[in-house]
Amino acid sequence: MSLLKRQDPLIFLIIAAVMVAIVAPARGSFAEAFSSATSVAIALLFFLYGARLSTQEALRGLYHWRLHLLILSFTFLVFPLIGLALRPLTFFLSEDLYLGILFLTLVPSTVQSSVAFTSIARGNVAGAIVAASVSNLAGVFLTPLLVFALMNSRSGLHIDASVFLNIALQLLVPFVLGQMAHRWIKGFAAHKATKIVDRGSITMVVYSAFSAGMVDGVWRSTSVAEILFLVALSIALVAFMLWFTRVSAQRLGFERGDVLAVQFCGTKKSLASGLPMASVIFGGSALGLFILPLMIFHQVQLMMCSWLASRYALREEEPPRG
Repeated sequence: MSLLKRQDPLIFLIIAAVMVAIVAPARGSFAEAFSSATSVAIALLFFLYGARLSTQEALRGLYHWRLHLLILSFTFLVFPLIGLALRPLTFFLSEDLYLGILFLTLVPSTVQSSVAFTSIARGNVAGAIVAASVSNLAGVFLTPLLVFALMNSRSGLHIDASVFLNIALQLLVPFVLGQMAHRWIKGFAAHKATKIVDRGSITMVVYSAFSAGMVDGVWRSTSVAEILFLVALSIALVAFMLWFTRVSAQRLGFERGDVLAVQFCGTKKSLASGLPMASVIFGGSALGLFILPLMIFHQVQLMMCSWLASRYALREEEPPRG
């Protein structure tokens, strides 16, 4: 079974959540209860993330600091700069959609798919595991900090400093508790449990966000042309970052395995981490439009990186130099 097929259930769940939200959006007391349940699912997800990650292995893997620093630079420096450079898109995109594009450039890298693609391409899997995990840990602090610095007060959007406390309580505290419970539940967390909660929490966030958008009427302002543009922009952005990460890593003298880890970790943006963070940070704002670019980008990156990883695996040679 191909990696793309293994990702298909998540794609179908997201589509199903959107369809259900269109037909039967959550309203009133049910919406409030569902939002609370979503918060619990998010906290459980980060608890399982903490439980499956060995603290000792992570600390041992940090010795390759140049690799991790380069990947973090792409994730939290290059991507945000691109997001800021895309500001002129507001001439033909709505302000909320642009803010969604900017937000997607601020979230951490993925874990599962980054590691899986690196493994398929026969790259540095251990380095990818640590780098992706460090990215998610750093994202708990850096993503809200970047959002606060770059998105606060844009077009009436106000993000209170209390978001850092909310992120800590909903994401960081469960992660730390998971680390403390790692010895006893690492096997449980490392297998199907995390995948089920991962997909479930994403589906719940998507349904909740799109329901709010339907109730508030925000989707009436989104055209088919804007959706198609977001798809094209995602393809162009993934293609550019795949090229830029490869060339940069090669010029800096990294070996082939590390180059592949940089490519597949440095080009990704995490839906699993990004949606919960958006839910906590933006609260009652037009969350549906804010997360739409990230949802589209997520599917595009899976498809393009799946093709590239398979290509590397078949060729069994150095990536072509640019």
